[in-house]
Amino acid sequence: MLKEPFGRSTSRAPVSQRRQRARELAAGVGDALVKVVIDDIEVEVPVGTTILEAAGKVNIKIPTLCTHDDLCLAGVCRICVVEVDRERTLQASCSYPIFAPVNVRTYSSRVRKARMHILQLLLREHYGECYSCARNNNCELQALAKEYGVSSYKFGHIDKPRYEKDTSSYAVVRDMDKCILCRRCVRTCIDLQEVGVLEAAYRGHDTKIVTYMDRPLDDVICIACGQCINRCPTGALKAKDPAEDVWGVIDDPSKHVIIQTAPSPRAAMGEEFGLPPGTSVTKKLNTAIKRVGFDKVFDTNFTADLTIMEEGTELLQKLKRKLVDKDQSVKLPQFTSCSPGWVKYIEYFYPEKLDYLSTAKSPQQMFGALVKTWYAEKNGIDPENIVSVSLMPCSAKKLECERPEMKDSGYKDVDYALTTRELAGMIRECGIDLPNLPDSGFDDPLGIGTGAGLVFGTTGGVMEAAIRTVYEIVTGEEVPFEGLRVAPVRGMEGIRTAELPIKKAAGEWKFLEGVTLKVMIGHGTANAKKIMEMLLRGELDDYHFVEIMACPGGCLGGGGQPIPTSPEIREARARAIYAEDEGLPYRKSHENPIVKQIYKEFLTEGPCGHLSHKLLHTTYTKRGKWIGSGRAAKKTGR
Repeated sequence: MLKEPFGRSTSRAPVSQRRQRARELAAGVGDALVKVVIDDIEVEVPVGTTILEAAGKVNIKIPTLCTHDDLCLAGVCRICVVEVDRERTLQASCSYPIFAPVNVRTYSSRVRKARMHILQLLLREHYGECYSCARNNNCELQALAKEYGVSSYKFGHIDKPRYEKDTSSYAVVRDMDKCILCRRCVRTCIDLQEVGVLEAAYRGHDTKIVTYMDRPLDDVICIACGQCINRCPTGALKAKDPAEDVWGVIDDPSKHVIIQTAPSPRAAMGEEFGLPPGTSVTKKLNTAIKRVGFDKVFDTNFTADLTIMEEGTELLQKLKRKLVDKDQSVKLPQFTSCSPGWVKYIEYFYPEKLDYLSTAKSPQQMFGALVKTWYAEKNGIDPENIVSVSLMPCSAKKLECERPEMKDSGYKDVDYALTTRELAGMIRECGIDLPNLPDSGFDDPLGIGTGAGLVFGTTGGVMEAAIRTVYEIVTGEEVPFEGLRVAPVRGMEGIRTAELPIKKAAGEWKFLEGVTLKVMIGHGTANAKKIMEMLLRGELDDYHFVEIMACPGGCLGGGGQPIPTSPEIREARARAIYAEDEGLPYRKSHENPIVKQIYKEFLTEGPCGHLSHKLLHTTYTKRGKWIGSGRAAKKTGR
């Protein structure tokens, strides 16, 4: 049992009197500026600006470990201490708001020694070999140790592990011996995602980050989104890496190993090789993957297009049943179902609303099902010898491909899910210099995707792809947006809404003439919670379609993407995706020639037909290991 099970979240602790005073002053003076001198450099900043923020404005670097651009203030690591005139003690620059002129020294003998002592104390409790750590050369603690010239352990160093690694989850591995108690993971889980799996427990030297009742991750309400991994400064959290197993099948001549690559990793992979965020490396990545040893490289955008055909048709059928047949059992709005973290979230917290989810599988799972049926038959390959690998931006995809219902092909549809970071590691193992590789295309027959499938990679992208197709199917005309850019659904606001009047309709969709299509987009499960509460209050009754992605920014901000992440990095990746979309020959899902071929020769009943339902759709009533709400969730069988 825990001595002190759960204290208050660090992000919700009462603010200091100084911070409260700064807020009051800032509220009273509006946009007033205050002068601050930092290392003899004078700068004016708005009242309430922290010393850390002010230093950044004049390019003065102050080290931090608990601070992150996506997270609220914590002020727990103290590595950012500075000297402030008239203050007796050193002050944490991240939590010191400026509301009067002040003189600051960010580097002095006193500051240097204090930071070194703090760093040495952190290193004393940090057990593990850096060379074998997943964060080697990308660890903030390691970088600080190098920067401060640590050559010995002044306060000693533990020589054996204190905690057992938690490897119970399909997606996330926890190694608390590497934890430095910065609480970034806690703030990510509680505040950014509002899931609440992690918390600080015990006191003093015994403090550690725990799950509810210190249970393994597989036994709590973790949605496997991996956002905690992306913000952890060390190797205390990482995704469960199947690279060794993938190497094994690549080296097995009896196995036909294919890989599908999602759009978001292609907009971020360059960061793993020193390229700036927002550099698309799609065709160079194809070359690298082939040199690694995969037999075929396919495009997940193909099944993103297929998802739009299935999900869009499902929506239109629901609208007809609701508006024409007056079927009151139809649940609207329809929610997207391609984000496995979001699916887990609604299963855990709102299981009574599962009927609102689309039954369409994610593009990853649709691809796996078709590879081991249509592709295997078309190429005369025994599906038992096909190994289906996916390159995904998402740690939750690892969990998704392990779900027991994802075997409608008669085999495990997707065998392994690699994150962007993990495939980058495989490429580096081969000594491949990705930025200087020649370009190459995807392989046939599953190598054609449209721009609509591509924009799936960013928040609002599923909605934009659906609108491009559904509007044209209903009206016979293109969406009324220049260059097919459906601007109202783009952006990084947490929740966005859009309305699209249907002025005319034809054929079986004539009943939609005069209807205004109302849609909503949310990203990050904190915003998903807001949307679900709106649904419970009846505020979504006149909406038709809602897109929710579990991760901030959508897939491009997924838990398997390169570290670090920030709002600016995610926006740069989004720009890369939108730019690549505009250069593709096909930009609407229903124009994809391979999608047309699939429906002509294999899924002959068309979207939402019998075989499509068998292979490309699923139900949600038994998809979770846990069905319930929060800590009162009740365990059920899979």
